[in-house]
Amino acid sequence: MKSIAIGVVIAVGMVAPGTATAGEEELAQKSGCLMCHAVDTKKMGPAFKHVAQEFKGKTDAEAFAKWKSKQPHAVVKAPDDDVKTVLKWVMTLQ
Repeated sequence: MKSIAIGVVIAVGMVAPGTATAGEEELAQKSGCLMCHAVDTKKMGPAFKHVAQEFKGKTDAEAFAKWKSKQPHAVVKAPDDDVKTVLKWVMTLQ
């Protein structure tokens, strides 16, 4: 019975790669990311899918450092840990 439950969890995880878990999109909203970005379309900032392509092959630390160097700091005042969480999600949107 346990193996069936584990298999279901793995299958569900494989069906929807790149989708936000319960809190990631909400965190992006709360952090102000969605004021300038959308997942599929350009707003004031690039679409998250474009960002994911730009960060493709980079480690989480490299992506965060690149984000820090490009980001308009006057706009986003989210804690670094929140930004790192959102970036991890964004990087799955390829």
